[in-house]
Amino acid sequence: MPAKRWSQDVTEHSDALDLEDKVFEREDPKAIAQSLKRSAERSKRRKGTPFQSAMSMLTFYINRAGKGLSDERKTTLEKAKDELRALYGKPAKA
Repeated sequence: MPAKRWSQDVTEHSDALDLEDKVFEREDPKAIAQSLKRSAERSKRRKGTPFQSAMSMLTFYINRAGKGLSDERKTTLEKAKDELRALYGKPAKA
């Protein structure tokens, strides 16, 4: 069995957030955002605000998965960023 990639290990064992199982595999961007928000608000180990931690984890996942993500998956995850901003009352990116 091949060794896990370091980015997968970070996603699964991050000191920043304890993520719900298979959060990034969900189809609904709003469900992804709500899960990240719950995880960030429950975490006692995060360094920034809950919003910063949740957005950082989502961005990290998108960047690390990179070329392995289908266009459809990338679109879903980018929409999850917008949903996360909405949940925290942050302005949408232009």
